[in-house]
Amino acid sequence: MRQPPAPLFPESPAIALSSIARQSVAGIYILQDANFQYSNDTFAGMAGYNGDEVVGRPLRECVPPDYEAEVMDRYNRRISGEVKSMRFITRGLHRDGHVVYIEVHGQAMEFRGRPAVVGVGVNVTEQLLRDEELRQSRQEYRQLASYLNTMREQQRAEYAREVHDVLGGLLTSMKLDVGRIARRSRSSAIRGIAADLNALLVEAIGNVREISESMRPQALDHLGLAAAMASHLARFRERAGLRASLEPLDFELDLPRWRSIGVFRIFQEALTNVARHAKATAVVVRLRHEADDFVLEIEDNGCGMAAADCFEPNPLRFSLGLISMRERAHELGGELRIDSAPGQGTRVVLTAPIVSNPLAMHA
Repeated sequence: MRQPPAPLFPESPAIALSSIARQSVAGIYILQDANFQYSNDTFAGMAGYNGDEVVGRPLRECVPPDYEAEVMDRYNRRISGEVKSMRFITRGLHRDGHVVYIEVHGQAMEFRGRPAVVGVGVNVTEQLLRDEELRQSRQEYRQLASYLNTMREQQRAEYAREVHDVLGGLLTSMKLDVGRIARRSRSSAIRGIAADLNALLVEAIGNVREISESMRPQALDHLGLAAAMASHLARFRERAGLRASLEPLDFELDLPRWRSIGVFRIFQEALTNVARHAKATAVVVRLRHEADDFVLEIEDNGCGMAAADCFEPNPLRFSLGLISMRERAHELGGELRIDSAPGQGTRVVLTAPIVSNPLAMHA
């Protein structure tokens, strides 16, 4: 009679499996009657123990007290058959008292003829701490960006008043004096010089008003957002030599002052990018309501953002402008989307709630 082949492993299958589990780089455990029936050294080491020290230890003693009820509920749901398996991040209690975070995947199955939970675990404490540091860093960055925007708007308002009231007043006084000189002088040469000075002063006064308006549009404070946008678009049309339109002309959007400023700055930066980078001949600005949100679109017929030859050799300035727009959109509780393709123009879309979060920062 032919003899059966010898087993591949001299150990029994259970012993072989135990040897594999002990050497596994992943943590392996078995829970039964809410106690650990098995733990390899990898899993036990996540809490500062070896495998033998964990065996027999109640599950509830291995987690922080405030987390015990949730852990026991997950265990009981699998033991009862309500849920076959679960994958989640749990909090474990290290033997020195600090909390460790373990991603576990545990499944209900029979162990020695009775229900148990068998699972694997991976220590993700460092990863979660890095993620939390990154989240905190982003939050601090947004707070800093919001603060800088607030300070910048305050400075712009102050500078606009100084330029308009002080410098504009000085130039107006000079214009009046030049007019008196021209009227009182009998010399045609002096009257000619006075006329030239008067023309220069008129141009300077116009530039002062333009600078003051760009820093802090008076229409924004007195007539509202839509009127300020229409006024700015008219001046943009003259400066850039583009066809520029606002749709609709009679749109009403009642926003708090700080939110109006944020929307206006996004609109202003988008037009600046059109003038500097798009090589467009036309731009359309659209405003509309969508449920509880408002939508602002700035669409041009330029070269599109993806074409490398469409931009000046100053990509950092362009990128910073987009970052500023996105951060302002975040402060408004909304989002900024940019749709573009080579040769098909660019569309900037701001969507934000009409009613702001009462906890939001005000400029």
